[in-house]
Amino acid sequence: MESNFNQKTLNSHIQLEDEISTLRQVLAAKEKHLVEIKQKLGVSLMNELKQNFSKSWHDVQTTSAYKKTHETLSHAGQKATAAISNVGTVISKKFGDMSYSIRHSISMPAMRNSPTFKSFEEKVETTVTSLKTKVGGTNPNGGSFEEVLSSTAHASAQSSISDTRLPENEEELQC
Repeated sequence: MESNFNQKTLNSHIQLEDEISTLRQVLAAKEKHLVEIKQKLGVSLMNELKQNFSKSWHDVQTTSAYKKTHETLSHAGQKATAAISNVGTVISKKFGDMSYSIRHSISMPAMRNSPTFKSFEEKVETTVTSLKTKVGGTNPNGGSFEEVLSSTAHASAQSSISDTRLPENEEELQC
């Protein structure tokens, strides 16, 4: 009886191996047929990889961990953008204040009393005095800068009045 049992077991084992071999042959034939169909459809290995990647990425995006991380990073990005904008506004305001301060300081008396301005003013006065002396001005010792400008403006006005000739009789008035 035992030998009969062993013989049945052995036959069963051989039969299973034959079935497995047949199934492997059928599977190989089906895989070959699938490759042929994909070639006819124009589906390549790269396309399959892209599809697999897209599906995997979609699966990742639908997880709760991804959604929470995305929300947190998005919120942090908004906060960072607002902070950078505020820093830019503050810097712009500071530059504006500095510009106003510089423009304002130029017009202040402190600027007029600076050595540079005084030196410039003295050079202008010396030049004007020298010109007046050469031209035959009335005050060779000079005067203040304002007096020189005033006398020059007065002389210019007098010159333009004397250049204007008035007609002597009515015949000259008629065209």
